[in-house]
Amino acid sequence: MSDKIKYEIEFPIQSSPQLLFQYLSTPSGLSEWYADNVNSRGEVFTFIWDGSEETAKLLGKKNNERIRFQWEENEDTSYYFEMKIVVDEITKDVSLIVIDHADDDEEVEEGKRLWENQIASLKQVLGSR
Repeated sequence: MSDKIKYEIEFPIQSSPQLLFQYLSTPSGLSEWYADNVNSRGEVFTFIWDGSEETAKLLGKKNNERIRFQWEENEDTSYYFEMKIVVDEITKDVSLIVIDHADDDEEVEEGKRLWENQIASLKQVLGSR
């Protein structure tokens, strides 16, 4: 298996880091924009889309700053996806940085489009532009 490509995308978001973090880190928050339904049992999150389920393990989180998950299929690898909240010290602008991995350039582009759609849904839920 070849190495996956790590990619990063940044989205400006008009929200407080505290509110944004609730939507990134809780099953109810993630259910609002990321998946049709999300359940968690301890550090294991189950994401449900159109009847199919994917399981991810919570690898770590820092309140109001970042959360990192690893899909079950990537267990025993170093691949993960992470959402980081960055606040500009001067302007106080909030950005969400998504870090993810894909198999090849084509999948990177597909992954970026998927994240763009997901984050557009998140912004809609937050009432952000």
